[in-house]
Amino acid sequence: MTGTTRIETKRLVLRPHVMEDAEYLYRHFGTDERMYAYSGWNPYATERKARETVRHFIESYKDPSFFGWAIEAGQGIIGTIGAYDYDAEKSSVEVGISIAPEFWGKGYATEALQAVITYLTRDNGIRTVKTWCASDNIGSKRAMEKCGMQQTGIDHGALKIGDHTFDRLNYEYTTR
Repeated sequence: MTGTTRIETKRLVLRPHVMEDAEYLYRHFGTDERMYAYSGWNPYATERKARETVRHFIESYKDPSFFGWAIEAGQGIIGTIGAYDYDAEKSSVEVGISIAPEFWGKGYATEALQAVITYLTRDNGIRTVKTWCASDNIGSKRAMEKCGMQQTGIDHGALKIGDHTFDRLNYEYTTR
């Protein structure tokens, strides 16, 4: 395992987080309800929580099985992506991605997810990459499918976020 390392694609740079990211993530992710409408998870909800989250990422870079990146396009952060819950016995990991709303529909999620899948499977020998999305999250569903991920199941009514209930669509990419 090589852990988090800089990855460059045609349009993106995936890089390890730095403390300066916390303020941006709070302002652009933590305060925008669209960023957690389908996950219910908001690690940037307050300035303090954003700093703690980024500090945790930075401290975790010592662990070669930790993977967490800021996604940059041009001169600034447009999202985050990370792989977590690594299971050495099953050679699997779960990936989560968030892209700021002003960058939705431009293919950035697909490009970042494909780069991370390649890095995890080719460079780190992980056989199975898992992810999920709420059934109403069409953009995430499309990105996963464009990256060759296959839907492996539906957990009906599994996501209760505020007053909404969604089915959870489970996806996997498995190397042969």
